[in-house]
Amino acid sequence: KEIACEKDMKGLRVLVTAGPTMEAMDPVRYITNHSTGKMGYAIARNCMLRGADVTLVTGQTSIEKPRFVNIVPIESAREMFEEVTGRAPEQDIIIKAAAVADYRPQTVSDEKVKKSGDHMTLELEKTDDILKYLGEHKKEGQFLCGFSMETEHMLENSRAKLKKKNLDMIVANNLKVPGAGFGVDTNVVTIITAQGVTELPLQSKDAVAGHIADAIAGK
Repeated sequence: KEIACEKDMKGLRVLVTAGPTMEAMDPVRYITNHSTGKMGYAIARNCMLRGADVTLVTGQTSIEKPRFVNIVPIESAREMFEEVTGRAPEQDIIIKAAAVADYRPQTVSDEKVKKSGDHMTLELEKTDDILKYLGEHKKEGQFLCGFSMETEHMLENSRAKLKKKNLDMIVANNLKVPGAGFGVDTNVVTIITAQGVTELPLQSKDAVAGHIADAIAGK
């Protein structure tokens, strides 16, 4: 299968983000999400098999890293912002599959926060919007693909995100659909561009990755 893969991305530089971010509250605790990195890793692997020079900026995951890919490990949304935006100008294709925190604790304690009382309030602040930055600084000919994970109004919200953030493509899924989303080996996605909408059936994340790469390659 790997030998037979058409090298239609040969010579292209592709950056993929994957996995969760971890936003520290103190030296012991952090805020994160359920992303396993499986979808982003599958995309990075597929693009590598097609001949691309792939960089994978990844949060902490427990799954095997794809081979023959430049791995850049990060923890926080800020670290991901710096690693991605620093590499963005030299990329032909950027695929943002990571689940990046929208908010982080406003202050990070140097010591473990002790229990006191029955309730605790945690002040949060917005993280950097990586996709928005990439859309605003997109160079001529660069292809930018985002992901949209929704629980309602999937098409409407995803189309709005495509336009607002100056994306070429958005891959959307509804986390409430069986077989889609975090922690499973399958996915059910809809590929949205300015030209139209393609709904894909339930299939493995490896197969979904192939369809996403096909769409980017114009197939």
